[in-house]
Amino acid sequence: MEQEKQHFLLVTYSTQGHINPVLHLARRLAAGNGAAVTFSTAVSAHRRMFPSLAAPDDEVQDGPVAHIPFSDGFDEGFVAGTHDARQYLSQLRTLGSSSVSSILQRLRDRGRPVDCVVYTFFLPWAADVARANGVPSAQYWIQPATVFAIYYHYFHGYSSLISNACDPMSTIKFPCLPPLRARDLPSFLIVPPDDPTAVVLDMLKDTFDTLDRELALSSSKPIVLMNTFAELEEDALSAVQDLALIPIGPILSSSDAAGRDLFKLDEKGYMEWLDSKPRGSVVYVSFGSMTVLKKEQTEEILNGMRDSGRPYLWVLRRECRWEGLELQDDDENGMVVEWCSQVEVLSHPSVGCFVTHCGWNSTFESLVCGVPIVGVPQWTDQGTNAMLAEKRWGTGVSGEVNGEGVLGREELKRCLDLVMGEGESSVRINKNVELWRDKAREAMSAGGSSYQNLRKFVDGITKSGQTIF
Repeated sequence: MEQEKQHFLLVTYSTQGHINPVLHLARRLAAGNGAAVTFSTAVSAHRRMFPSLAAPDDEVQDGPVAHIPFSDGFDEGFVAGTHDARQYLSQLRTLGSSSVSSILQRLRDRGRPVDCVVYTFFLPWAADVARANGVPSAQYWIQPATVFAIYYHYFHGYSSLISNACDPMSTIKFPCLPPLRARDLPSFLIVPPDDPTAVVLDMLKDTFDTLDRELALSSSKPIVLMNTFAELEEDALSAVQDLALIPIGPILSSSDAAGRDLFKLDEKGYMEWLDSKPRGSVVYVSFGSMTVLKKEQTEEILNGMRDSGRPYLWVLRRECRWEGLELQDDDENGMVVEWCSQVEVLSHPSVGCFVTHCGWNSTFESLVCGVPIVGVPQWTDQGTNAMLAEKRWGTGVSGEVNGEGVLGREELKRCLDLVMGEGESSVRINKNVELWRDKAREAMSAGGSSYQNLRKFVDGITKSGQTIF
């Protein structure tokens, strides 16, 4: 008799940076591991992923993955600067918990009970919901293991190391991690309490408190799936002994999440434009789905790219296009689009460098695709990611900003020359890029370390409500 498939409910925060890696994981679980998968994000994101729905909370079967949204109380979407962040988080916890619990009951009533809830780190209440429904849970950490280890130690007795480090160049040493400067830390650890983003540190504390609670209530270590691979972050993965950190990355495929972005893909023929450029000649510029650059920074990038003489493809969302900015396309040297398929672009042979904010999705995608980076980190984990790429893996450089936090056009040109020029630094960086690209692809290929870890995780989810790892 054929064994019944394990059924996973993946619950994710409703931003593009969370949705992408979770949707990649959903497709991987369903297609590569034979599991049944239901994907759930907030109604506001669900309707943007599926804009043609008759009703915003309609369920959708998209290939092998079922989509059932939950309500966070802001079904029209949370708008930063308009809505109160703490009120939103309170609603998210209260209504989100009730809504996800209802989804679990609905699936149970249909004869499709969930065997494991997998959630991203801004939704720790999903673990409480799972436990209340007799279902095991696992957290999916979508930033590097190094950042996880930094937060873990910060919330477990090491916060004074940071509060005592007034000099941004001073060195901070956490267990099992390399020495870090204050500028290398996640921004939420060093912003003042009145900073608008300070609320995120409370969310992160809730995440780690939940893991501590799960440890106290369970006979086994709580599972944290990590979007990294063992060879890339050996020290960080060994830095936390109380939890089962399972590297399963890179969870990535150029077709995994096709057509489910929250942003509409630009209809310009950017892939055809890339086809017309020499191998390794194009600079791809993108600062992700959330960052809005200052006008001065946007102008410096524009002028730096034009002055460099290198062809560039720049993703600049509509809300980032400052009045008076001359962005007309130059068919020979530049194309500006509102959004694109990033993995498809990074996989194109004409792309030779990625100027990036160093969000983990972007940093990891560039590594997997074998494209060196110029890092221009803005906030959250990006400073840590930029440091890892430059100092640990040697796959790029970080630009030096001025006193206003702006990367100047001359500094941008200097960084591009280091990565794409004819000198020793370019040779070294591109050699490292090829090395880590091959290691990443080996980890996720059949028989690789991450492939085996994910297979073991799936097989360890039993129909009796136990997890074995």
